Amino acid sequence: MALNSQGRPTRMAENLSTGGYADTFSGSRGLDQSEPLIFERGRSDNTGVDLPKPKGTKTRLGGLDRTADIGLPGLAEPEAMRHYVRLSRKNYAIDLGLYPLGSCTMKHNPRLNEKMARLPGLADIHPMQPQQTVEGAIELMGELAHWLMTLTNTPCVALSPKAGAHGELCGMMAIRAALDARGETKRRRVLVPESAHGTNPATAVQCGFTTDEIPADATGRVDLEALKAKLGDDVAGIMLTNPNTCGLFERDIKTIADLIHDCGGYFYCDGANFNAIVGRVRPGDLGIDAMHINLHKTFSTPHGGGGPGSGPTVFSEALAPFAPVPRVEQTKDGWRLIEQEADADGEPFGRMTAFHGQMGMFSRALTYMLSHGSDGLKQASEDAVLNANYILARLKHVMTPAFDGTCMHEALFDDRFLKDTGVTTLDFAKAMIDEGYHPMTMYFPLVVHGAMLIEPTETESKSGLDRFCDVLEALSEAAKAGDTDRFRAAPVHAPTKRLDETQAARNPVLRWTPPVVAAAE
Repeated sequence: MALNSQGRPTRMAENLSTGGYADTFSGSRGLDQSEPLIFERGRSDNTGVDLPKPKGTKTRLGGLDRTADIGLPGLAEPEAMRHYVRLSRKNYAIDLGLYPLGSCTMKHNPRLNEKMARLPGLADIHPMQPQQTVEGAIELMGELAHWLMTLTNTPCVALSPKAGAHGELCGMMAIRAALDARGETKRRRVLVPESAHGTNPATAVQCGFTTDEIPADATGRVDLEALKAKLGDDVAGIMLTNPNTCGLFERDIKTIADLIHDCGGYFYCDGANFNAIVGRVRPGDLGIDAMHINLHKTFSTPHGGGGPGSGPTVFSEALAPFAPVPRVEQTKDGWRLIEQEADADGEPFGRMTAFHGQMGMFSRALTYMLSHGSDGLKQASEDAVLNANYILARLKHVMTPAFDGTCMHEALFDDRFLKDTGVTTLDFAKAMIDEGYHPMTMYFPLVVHGAMLIEPTETESKSGLDRFCDVLEALSEAAKAGDTDRFRAAPVHAPTKRLDETQAARNPVLRWTPPVVAAAE
C-alpha cells in the first residue's frame, strides 16, 4: 500500500487554530524541531567538560580572577551542536530559496570565492605585519583596485572604507576637502533626491553640509526642472543613486552631472545598485566624481556572509588628489602601501580607518571578477535586469507596478492592488513567510505608498522565478477574494508568530533572566 494512502494525510489538516498542523506534545512538528534558548536547555551549575584544577601554578591575572559562576549553560557537545543546527534551520538563507530583498543585492556566493579567501597567506595575515611579508596580499589589493578603476573608468580608488555608508563618508569628505582647497567654504548645500538611501543625507550632514531635497517626476526619476531651480553658488554637489532606489535608470544622468559641474559642484554617485550596470556602463563616463562600490553586494558575498562589508570609493581626476591614505601603488620595486599623508601625491584628506580594509572581501571580489571575466560580469548584470523585468511582467496583471515601463535589476510595486481588501503591505509580507519565502523589501522607498521592492538577482532560474511569482499571484488573488483571515493571522507556520513589532523595537528583551523559583515551605 502506498504510504500516502495509509490513513495519514499528506496535506495540512484544516486546523487554523494550530496553524494547519495537528497539536504535538513536544512542540516539534516533524523535522521542524522546537528549540528553547540555550540558557533554558542547560544548567549553569554544571559544564559539558570537567577539567581538573591545575596544581602548583600561580595566577597571573593580577587580582582579576573570577569569583562567581560564569553563568553559562553547561551542555555536552551533541547538545550544543543540536542547538545551533536547529537554530540554523529557522534562518532564511540564499542557499535555501529565492531572496527577494530589493536594494540589497543578496547574491549567490560561489564557493570558489570562499576557498580563495581561506588560502594561507590571505586568511591568516595580520595588519601589523611588515609590508615585505605580505607582498602577495598587497598585489591582490592592487589588482582589485585596477579592475575597479577599469570597470568605472576612474583614475583613483580608496580601498579602506568598510562598507557602503563608510564609502559615502569617504566620497563626501573628499568633496569637502576639494572645496576647502579651492577656498569655497560657503559651498555647503548638497542636493539629495527624495528617493535616496537614508544614509545619503545623514552622511552629508555628518560632513558639515546641509541637504536640499529634489523631488521625483511622474516617472520616478529626478525632476530635472526642480533640480535646475535648486542650483546656486552655494551648492557643494549632489548625492544621487543610479540606478535609483525605485529600480530605474536616471535617463538624464549626464545632463545632471553637467549642470552640477557648471555651477561648481561635485557629483557623488551612490553605487549600491552598481550590480545592474557592471560591464554595461562605466560611471566615470557619466560624469561622476566619487562613487562607493559595495564589494559585499556587487561582487558576491551576501550581507553577513563571511564577515564585514567593504565599500571602496572611486574618484574622478578632480577628486583623486584628495583621496585618503593608505593607498596601494605599483613601483619599480613592486607593490607597496602608502601609509603616510606626507608620502602620498596630492592632498589626502586624512585617514578613515586604522588599517587597510577587509582582506576577505578583497579576495572574494577579485576571485568573482577573474572567474567571470569581462563577458561574465556583463552577463550577470544583464541577467539581473532580465530577471527583475520577468517578475514585473509576470505580476503586473495582479499587483500594481509603481511606475510604467521596464525596470532595472529590481521591480517596484505599490499597494493599490490591496485597496479595500483589508490586507496591508505588512499582512502580505507575513503571508509570504508562511509560503516559505523571505518577504521583499517593504515600505521602501518611502516615496511609494505601501512599497514592495523585489530584487531576484541574476542567479535565479526561470523555474525558481515562476514558483515565486505563482505564490505572489495566488496571495494577491486571495486578498482580493476577501480571505483576510489568512493574512491577519500570518505567519502561523513560523517559529515565532505575529509580533507587536513596534513594541519589540522599542522594548527589546536583550538579556535572559532565570525564572524566580518560589522557596519551599
